[in-house]
Amino acid sequence: LLQHASEDFDWSGISPTIFGAVFESTLNPETRRAGGMHYTSIENIHKVIDPLFLDDLKKEFEEIKDTKQPKTRKQNLKDFQAKLASLVFLDPASGSGNFLTETYISLRRLENEALKEQLGVEIVLGELDNPIQIGIGQFYGIEINDFAVTVAKTALWIAEAQMMAETENIVHMNLDFLPLKSYANIVEGNALTLDWESVVPRDKVDYIMGNPPFVGYSLQSKAQKEDMLRVYVDEKGKPYKKAGKIDYVAGWYFKAAEFIASLSEGGGARSATEGVSQTGGKTPPTGFAGPPSSKRRACRAAFVSTNSITQGEQVADVWKPLYERFNVHIDFAHRTFRWDSESNSKAHVHVVIVGFSTAENENEKSLYSGEQRQTAKNISPYLVDAPTVFVESRNKPLCNVPEMLKGNIPVDGGNLIVEPDVYDNVVVKDTIALKYCRKLLGAKEFLNNTRRYCLWLVDADAAELRKSHFIMSRLKACTEFREKSPKAATRKYAMTPTLFMEIRQPQMNYILVPRHSSENRRYIPMDFLSPKIISTDANSIIPNATLYHFGILMSNVHMAWVRVVCGRLEMRYRYSNDIVYNNFPWPTPTNTQKQTIEQTAQSILDARAKFPDASLADLYDETTMPPDLRKAHQANDRAVMAAYGFDTKISEAECVARLMEMYQALTAK
Repeated sequence: LLQHASEDFDWSGISPTIFGAVFESTLNPETRRAGGMHYTSIENIHKVIDPLFLDDLKKEFEEIKDTKQPKTRKQNLKDFQAKLASLVFLDPASGSGNFLTETYISLRRLENEALKEQLGVEIVLGELDNPIQIGIGQFYGIEINDFAVTVAKTALWIAEAQMMAETENIVHMNLDFLPLKSYANIVEGNALTLDWESVVPRDKVDYIMGNPPFVGYSLQSKAQKEDMLRVYVDEKGKPYKKAGKIDYVAGWYFKAAEFIASLSEGGGARSATEGVSQTGGKTPPTGFAGPPSSKRRACRAAFVSTNSITQGEQVADVWKPLYERFNVHIDFAHRTFRWDSESNSKAHVHVVIVGFSTAENENEKSLYSGEQRQTAKNISPYLVDAPTVFVESRNKPLCNVPEMLKGNIPVDGGNLIVEPDVYDNVVVKDTIALKYCRKLLGAKEFLNNTRRYCLWLVDADAAELRKSHFIMSRLKACTEFREKSPKAATRKYAMTPTLFMEIRQPQMNYILVPRHSSENRRYIPMDFLSPKIISTDANSIIPNATLYHFGILMSNVHMAWVRVVCGRLEMRYRYSNDIVYNNFPWPTPTNTQKQTIEQTAQSILDARAKFPDASLADLYDETTMPPDLRKAHQANDRAVMAAYGFDTKISEAECVARLMEMYQALTAK
């Protein structure tokens, strides 16, 4: 029935990629979330395939069109068409087939353009009896969902029918063709447990591409975690230390690198007669002339991925094994952008695209930020033009600076926390409770200047506590909460309900750094606080810090480092002591330079003090930042850059590259 329908139905107005959106609409949100399924728009597909291969093919075609000699031009067009027919593509997370379908359509359109050009040259009768050489048998896929496999095959068949019609209009002849007679190489299976070479021999594959599942390590199922431990292994088959703490998409990077690594040393020459026929066999179609060169083309890969694999602690955990085991390098990349699909339910995630290979690549390395493209000497796994270094978790600062700590952690069921309404209506009437109530700051309260309090009972008088009904009721509830905990460590602290479970409160003024902050701020707001103000672990704290340290941390140099190496929550900065602070390369200023930074740091605090009713969120909004505060920051930026020996006109990308070089030198000692 389907075959009969395909003969009579007019598919010309149907976009084959719409099947991805249709397929997605059949799945409930939980199924999509568990499988990390996000389907791909045409625009985003081209962000992958254009720099991976399509731009080069189009450039080659334009050069052929400029050939002056008719006979040479005609032969080059034939060779180009044969080259297109020899390329083999693998999508190991093919889903509903959007990548394969759009790639097929793009190649067939190039082939049709080549046919148009050939028709402009003298043609011998019968030369175009079989004008189409590209076939869907060149396109391989692996997909775990059986229905998606069917959708992908159908999409390819429809694309094949549409492109056949376009070719018929060009050559003005009817072509004997039935889409469902051709074979689509989409295999059902788990790509992380399946041997990819059982799907297609590795020495036949030119390009690996796709959109693997987006599943963070904390959301992975038991089976998915087991997949990662089986895949992310060293030469002895032992899982890497952090294999269970990286995003699921990394498994595809590892498998792809492993798949193509053996080809980087040559892999053997490819015979000019090893085309792929329209029916998926290895017999070359009529008129196949072979690619212009019989030299084996290196296999290259590109994936859409969650941006977390290029940020924070995951960078070293994901990429270091690939660089060390398989000698990969990044050929091109799109830095973080908001993902969208053609379904009604937009994917609220931020992604990157990374193109990589193990063979030499003579092409320019391209780094994209939105619509902007820059040529890079080297693209590091942080997706910046900088040396390839891995900023790994560190317990202590790399330089001689005060230690950064996490804030205090109550683990109290909320019973030691006092909300503003309770403070206003209950605590103020209880002199004992009021005595032991302290201002409490998480990141939200710190940035937005909102009120919250806690019972801070360190060294409290037990007899005094017993006279407060409010305090005693809260301590009883805290005890009960901890006793019922499934964690032994928490149950242990039921014996001390008066105390936060983890206490790191300084006895002196300290710098507070919010762990999460908006990516729209040029500077992450930080401040000096009194030891009487209690910080939660939503912040990091730096006891013993000085104005000099504050000035460096509030500078554009430090913020450039943060933007590259920090983790992200969606796009918000996730500042950490073990990755960001402890690895930051500090300058070695002269006494004069240090004094200047202390003065500019104080100027920042003075400028803030002019607006006592404004929150830090108000002051550091790029639209509403007061001019005096901006000028103070600019002066501080210049002072800090002078301490580093940086030119004040240095770009942020150049600044990061210099910091990476400093980090490399410091860690090599």
